[in-house]
Amino acid sequence: MKILAVTSCPLGLVYTHLAKEALLKSADKLRIDIKVETQGEIQSDVIGAKDIKEAVAVILTNDMPIDNIERFEGLSKIYVSCKDIINNSEDIIKKII
Repeated sequence: MKILAVTSCPLGLVYTHLAKEALLKSADKLRIDIKVETQGEIQSDVIGAKDIKEAVAVILTNDMPIDNIERFEGLSKIYVSCKDIINNSEDIIKKII
């Protein structure tokens, strides 16, 4: 099972990357395949069409508008803040799977 996530915060730095790290750590613990794209000041690990085709769901942060959100049409989605991800990433992943 593969899930995706896009993290973005108003400044595009600290919380964006802390949320990414929390998701990666929790997904590893739960043995879930995840790819996390960061948007903002530094964009990394851009999610492509192949990733989307293989995924069952996507976690999207609601702190800032997500660029190209339409590419996730057809996937189950959950919208949460970076702060929620940082504090509850394991529960969020469990909820979406």
